[in-house]
Amino acid sequence: MAGYKIDRVSEDIKREIAAITRELKDPRVMDKMLTVVNVDVSSDASYAKVYVSALDGIETARTAVKGLTSATGYMRRELGKRLHLRKTPELKFYADDSIEKGMEIAGMLNNIIVEDEADEN
Repeated sequence: MAGYKIDRVSEDIKREIAAITRELKDPRVMDKMLTVVNVDVSSDASYAKVYVSALDGIETARTAVKGLTSATGYMRRELGKRLHLRKTPELKFYADDSIEKGMEIAGMLNNIIVEDEADEN
């Protein structure tokens, strides 16, 4: 049963961190196409690893992680207010390049489709 609660809490944290990120005024985070890819919450809900990806690439995500790390206290306080958890987890942010990789794969698939259509004609 505990696994279901942790999964639910991690999805709630993911949703709220995405909303809080849009409200931040840090120039390292603002105007970036950031996505919270995944949130891993420890079994006792005292720590949460937040994986952030940017559409512009891994370097943009790393810059945004620095901004998010400096706003960790504010984000943790907001999470506590919004989610009413008994224990608000400590947040640790990590840069992730999954969106960039996904776009590369989508581009490759589009090239294959175009080549197949050209071969058929």
